[in-house]
Amino acid sequence: MDNLKLKDRLNAKVQTIVERKENMSEIATVNSYAALTNNALDIIRDNLKKQPLSFQLFDIVKSPSGGSTVFSVPGLSGDEAAKELTGIILDYSTPRAYWKTSDPVEGTPPDCFSEDSIVSHEGIACATCPFNDYGSKDGDTNAKACKESVTLFLLRPDNIMPIIVRIPVSSKLRFQRYMTRLVGRMIPLSSVVTRITLEKTTNRTGQPYSLFNFEAIKELEPNEADAAKAFAKQFSELMNTPEIEGEIQKVG
Repeated sequence: MDNLKLKDRLNAKVQTIVERKENMSEIATVNSYAALTNNALDIIRDNLKKQPLSFQLFDIVKSPSGGSTVFSVPGLSGDEAAKELTGIILDYSTPRAYWKTSDPVEGTPPDCFSEDSIVSHEGIACATCPFNDYGSKDGDTNAKACKESVTLFLLRPDNIMPIIVRIPVSSKLRFQRYMTRLVGRMIPLSSVVTRITLEKTTNRTGQPYSLFNFEAIKELEPNEADAAKAFAKQFSELMNTPEIEGEIQKVG
């Protein structure tokens, strides 16, 4: 009996240590955002030398193929495997694009696109467009001919440049639900540290693909939230060019 009590006490202590380490890790994550504590925007402006902040300069993380649960993240020494992405979502867009060909070459501008999935660049309402109908892609699937996605600008610790995370249409609703939950709590998207993970699933024909999960792991302190909001606003202004708007619609 004494041995069992001793074992329970040891297990409790181990659990306490683990929880403390996890909490310290989350706190350290928030405090290590270089972009919120240094003259990050001045550094970016100085390096750009009045050149536009091109979309092509950003590292892009795409949805992996084959239902993989590991991200491929560009790094200094090549692509690096990551089980999760953690950071502050500075901003996002919900673009959609249509190509007349079913298999366009990467980088080919679309025949029609929308920056917000509401109105196309020609002023056509996306909701009433026939290419927005389910099954309009090829007739054999329930897919739409017009490709939807979500583009996130994720600011990570120890890096003043965000990465672009492309969320496929299969996970678009999951992101919107996550965002809505934050709205319900009156929490701005840029006021939390978000963890993004993947899970494997299959479609109706048995083909595997990856679903995105979104989790708020830490709410920023008021001063940190203000700094993140200010950085996001000024960074967005640096990117407010026609080149960005056009590039974001291309095949990724």
